[in-house]
Amino acid sequence: MSTIKLLDSVAVVADLPDLGLSAGEVGAVVEELSADAFEVEFCDPAGVTYAVHTLRAAQLVPLHTRGESLRLRAGAA
Repeated sequence: MSTIKLLDSVAVVADLPDLGLSAGEVGAVVEELSADAFEVEFCDPAGVTYAVHTLRAAQLVPLHTRGESLRLRAGAA
């Protein structure tokens, strides 16, 4: 089950040249289509949308920790 939810900030984990996206590009989940599919909006620094794509959870990584330390999440001391 995906940990990605509506309005999460996410990053693309690998280049998606067919969609014009590169690994590391950051977007926001604007719709949950299923447990594994999300509509993600990508905006430039001025806030202008340059892409909206449906992506699978495996293509994304959530960027926030919901207040939980990254060290604790990774199991590091």
